[in-house]
Amino acid sequence: MKKYLTDGYKPEALFRYFEEISAIPRGSKNEAKISDYLEKFAGERGLFCHRDKLHNVLIKAPASAGYENQPAVLLQGHTDMVCEKNSGTRHNFLTDPLELYIEGDWLRARGTTLGADNGVAVALMLALLDGEVEHPALECLFTVQEEIGLIGAGGFDYSLISAKCMINLDSEGEGQAVAGCAGGCRTDITLPYEPVPAAGETVVLKLGGLAGGHSGMDIGRGRANAIKLMGRLLLALRREVDYNIISIDGGLAENAIPRECEATLAVGDALAVEKAAARFAAEISAELSREDAGFSLSCSRRELPEYMMSAADTKTVAAMLASFSNGVIEMSRDIPGLVEYSRNLGIVRTHADKVCFAVSTRSSLEARIDASCDYLSAFAGLCDAGAEHHSRYPGWKFDAVSPLRDKYIEVCRQVLGREPQILTIHAGLECGIIKAAVPDMDIISIGPIIKNIHTPDEALNLPSYERLWQIVTGILRK
Repeated sequence: MKKYLTDGYKPEALFRYFEEISAIPRGSKNEAKISDYLEKFAGERGLFCHRDKLHNVLIKAPASAGYENQPAVLLQGHTDMVCEKNSGTRHNFLTDPLELYIEGDWLRARGTTLGADNGVAVALMLALLDGEVEHPALECLFTVQEEIGLIGAGGFDYSLISAKCMINLDSEGEGQAVAGCAGGCRTDITLPYEPVPAAGETVVLKLGGLAGGHSGMDIGRGRANAIKLMGRLLLALRREVDYNIISIDGGLAENAIPRECEATLAVGDALAVEKAAARFAAEISAELSREDAGFSLSCSRRELPEYMMSAADTKTVAAMLASFSNGVIEMSRDIPGLVEYSRNLGIVRTHADKVCFAVSTRSSLEARIDASCDYLSAFAGLCDAGAEHHSRYPGWKFDAVSPLRDKYIEVCRQVLGREPQILTIHAGLECGIIKAAVPDMDIISIGPIIKNIHTPDEALNLPSYERLWQIVTGILRK
């Protein structure tokens, strides 16, 4: 009888630790329990452990015999995960363990994100610290709140780090190393409104079934944004029927392309809305990419609440959603296929007297991030809304010379039998913050094959994770 779901995969400790941390809820801002686990792990093994007020954890292990004269290596990853689930999935991310299952060579979580982003890093560092292989001095940094703005990495005291080479384990893709990344910024837009007494019938429009994905890595794949589609639908409805918005809610994270959006409307003719929505659904289905083939739009009735938005506020909200500049803004002029500048409307939420929008901007050029912040402030101002910019983080410029990258290439040839790719990516990595804090740090970012991150379809390729272990330990032996 199997004790662990992943019994049979090697090394056992690597997969055992992944299963153990999957039982610990660790969404962003809920990392205290996983940090408790890490502290206990270090204490039981007599290892140096530092935990800061944010719950970042640094664990150090001395060099193995024969490796005392080798330079220390920093390994780094984040403990938090994006918490997304399918509609109808009963899962409390604050309290419930993930329900893992294996499908072929893929590890998944039932109805939720898997947290391989970045649980693969946490488990791999734990297996190394557990003495699975010989190694130079190790410094393992477990950061928090990466998924909501690289906050943990931004608040860590890097004077505690002595290593000058670093392996970040927060990439997805076998046989490729990231050697540069975009910077970014988050923006919160708040639109106040005056509730008015509700009248008419209530119709709930629910748009879903989209592929979603990472707002950096997947933004160039042409996947639809559910919030933007809802804005388009609301403007189209205006041509045929009168309505007032009661509420609109969609998306779960600024850095995830929203898969679902729900708008509740007060209408005079519910049947007309349903017919118009059906036509809209047919039109949109013909436009969407194959990746969004699961698109659906449903209409249902609900009891009329006490309040709704005024006609003027309804018009403003619909116009904001439809006119927001979203997605790829500019491609790189130097690297074919690389998105250089993008914006993602990731969340919309309706409260008692305000509608809140959350946006993620990415670019490798600081001037373009500045320009996006200016655009968002101006956009909000035109709508009598306010904009607050926060969680800004630097990009990571490609270094032409990297001894660590050379070692990675050599080991990849041995493990994979082929040349690896060296990439720069349109996503924010903690590497940019760490490089800014320790300018002479030699960094690569690598990982196993993970698909559909930030969605309930997230899946980790188990054989690829085994090979990542071989690559990391091969580098450490060199």
